[in-house]
Parts: sequence; C-alpha cells; structure tokens
Amino acid sequence: MHSFPSGRHDSVSTQLAGFIHAASWEQVPGSVRHEIKRALLNYFAVSLAGCRDPTLDKAVGVYARYSAAPSTTLVGRRERLDMLNAAAINAMAANVYDFDDTHIPTIIHPTAPVAAALFALSETFPLRGRDFMMAFLLGVEAECRIGNAVSPFHYGKGWHITSTCGVFGAALAAGRALRLNPAQLCWAMGSAACQAAGLVECLGTMSKSVSVGNAARNGLLACLLAQEDFDGPARPLEGVHGFLPVYGQAPDPDAVTRDLGQQWEISKVAYKPYPCGVVLNPVLDACLSLSARLDENRLRAVESITLTGHPLLRQRTDRPDPRNGRESQVSAQHAVPMALLHGRAGLDAFSDEAAADPAVRRLGALLRFQDDAGYAIDSAEVAVRFQGGETVREHVAVARGALERPLTDKEIEDKLRELCRHGRSGCDAARLIDAVWGLDGSADAAEAAGMAAAVG
Repeated sequence: MHSFPSGRHDSVSTQLAGFIHAASWEQVPGSVRHEIKRALLNYFAVSLAGCRDPTLDKAVGVYARYSAAPSTTLVGRRERLDMLNAAAINAMAANVYDFDDTHIPTIIHPTAPVAAALFALSETFPLRGRDFMMAFLLGVEAECRIGNAVSPFHYGKGWHITSTCGVFGAALAAGRALRLNPAQLCWAMGSAACQAAGLVECLGTMSKSVSVGNAARNGLLACLLAQEDFDGPARPLEGVHGFLPVYGQAPDPDAVTRDLGQQWEISKVAYKPYPCGVVLNPVLDACLSLSARLDENRLRAVESITLTGHPLLRQRTDRPDPRNGRESQVSAQHAVPMALLHGRAGLDAFSDEAAADPAVRRLGALLRFQDDAGYAIDSAEVAVRFQGGETVREHVAVARGALERPLTDKEIEDKLRELCRHGRSGCDAARLIDAVWGLDGSADAAEAAGMAAAVG
C-alpha cells in the first residue's frame, strides 16, 4: 500500500481534501474494515442507552418544536426529525454518557458526530453500505488527524476536542458520501471551521451535549452548503488565521497528512467497558476484582483506600462530592466504593440515586490518591487497609478496553444488548448486530438506522 500521492507544494487542506475525494475501498486493509463495524456497533450501543436520558428528552422537545419535515430516525425513540436536527440528537445520544469510543492520542470521541451525520444523510440520500463505511472511515480519519495537529494544547486550553474536531469529521464524511469534488471538500472544511466550538467547562452538564450535537449537525450543513458551491477559504486548516494556528499552539500541520492511506487513526480507537472517565478503567478493574474477594462485613472495617496511578488519575477524578450521576462518572470517590460495595460498574452504578448512596459516600471519604508518573494512564493499583493493619492490594497493568487489551467483538455485542435493554426502546438488538456486521454487503445503509428506532 502506498501513501496518497499529492503535489509537493499542495496545502495541507488541499492534500486532505484530495485524499478524501480519491481514497478507494480497495486501499483499506481488512483489519480496518472490521474496526469500522466495531465502531458502529459501539455507536448503536451507547446511543440506545443515552436516547432516553433527560438531556435528550429536553433537547428533542425543543428541536421537534422547530424542526422541518420529520424525515429521519432518532435512535431508540419514536419521534422523527428533519435530517440536520436528527443528526444533532443522535450524536448527543451517543455521547451523553461518555460511554462512546476514544481516540487515545487525542481523547476525541470520534464516532458520535460522524456516524450520526452519515446515518441521517443516508435516509435522504441513499448510500450503499460499503460507501457508508468508506465515508465514515474517512471522516474519522480527518477529525482525528486534525486533532493530532492541535494536541495536546487544544484540550488543555479548554476546547472540547470531540466537538471542535468532530465538525470536520462530519463535514468530510458527508462530503465523501455525496461525492463532492476536492474544491468543495475544502470549502466544507471552511464552513466547518467557522462552527468549531465546545468547552471542557461544560463537561458534566447538559450543555456539553449541545456542542457534540452541533458537530454532527453543522458538519452536515457545511457539506450541503459546499455541494451548492458555497465557497470558503483555500486554506481553512493551516492558513494564517485558519483552524490550526487559531485553535492550537505551535500546531503540527504535517500531522494531518503524514502517512495518509498508510496509517489509519481508527486503529488507535478504544471502546469503554465502563461509563466513566477513561482514567478510571484500571481502577474499576481492580475494585471489581477486590469486590469478589471482600464481603460486606470486611468492607465495614475499612480504614483507608489508596489509589496509586498516573497524576492524571487524580487530576481528572478527585471529586469528593459528586452531586449527581453525571458528576459521579468522573469521581473516584464514587466509582471506587460503588464497585467495592456492590460489584457493579454499569450505567446504574452512575445514576443520580447511586451518587446519593450514603454507604458509598462514607466509604468514598476514606479514599486518597498517590501520584506516580511511572504508571501508564491505563494502569493503577488499589490498596484497601483495614482496621487492625491488614492491607489487600490489586494491581492492574493494562485496563480492559485499552488498545493493548481491547474489548472483544463479543464484548461489544454484549454491550449493545445490555445498553439496548437499559434504553428500553424495544428494538431487536440481535437483528441490529447482524445488520452492522453485514453492512459492507448492504444495498441501503439506512436500514440499520431504521432497526435502531423504538418499536411501537
């Protein structure tokens, strides 16, 4: 396989647009094709869980009031909205619990904005399954590469990178699906760049979902405008006042185009076993293992709990007083005692009711952190000290769901089945799973979206 050929003096934006336009399905390795399907299975899993969250109920109520013709499916719901607003709602549903996939180098959740935009598009502009998959892959590739170019400064500055880069992924995926030419794809990036927004400050609140939904909706809008020759700047990414220099500090434009067609960013995407901050994954692995060995009486005699891990573990999860389920997802003081006491780490363990559990709060108050920069982000140790001096420890070298220890196909299928039950949509999970695995042979990608709608 060879890198995509481009002119030596082509701009980064031009090279990316040219690649999106010309890349072929035959260029994509079998392992990458398989990963596309895993990403889409995970997308439906988390969407079917999130679709009934109060965030979505409120958003659907407002969007429906001002929607155009109700042409497009909402995952897990009976309502239908117009194409643009359905893209927004479905992206919100996929990301609302932060249970969706993670591009490890950037912590972008790449699938939500791209898949939501493409499935919405496919219900108005029919797409073969293979064409859908190729467009999806290229959208994910673009958003993650743009994220690479502005990382790590971008997220550290407070930009919600899933939203700011996701809008490019949605625009370019839709542009590939609609066969835009390279100039139009470049214009789509320009209109996407004008709408790149989202703040880390909003995480843990409903407002976070607005920018994730907008990434899908506005990316799709940028593509539809470009299709009508709605023009934009020639260098929307690397221009003097383009996205990369404005949203990054000493950005790396070459990261957008380096090894295009040789290295696929979807291969660096991981799927979460637990609905919480990714740095808690090894901690929960350890706590669930300890829970199986410690009975309730012993846990009443706990004197202290020490978490040893990378400094990011403390920085991201030291939240001793989570006020609701959303905050509990990024609170070690909640996740650790919940897993120890109840042996659970699913969505129900991070509900508003669970966050208020007095036994969990009492045990969580005994927790302290020990930073150790020698730990990888996906490793940790949990030490439980009891009255009388005995200490039990559990060390996790590599967490479930890490790139080195990925969820199996069956585990992702099981996640979809479990979250489908949680969302109570009534959709046939087995049929949906089969449809995704067979998507490359499907004549109509929108059939899968239809299977994910609520029954009745």
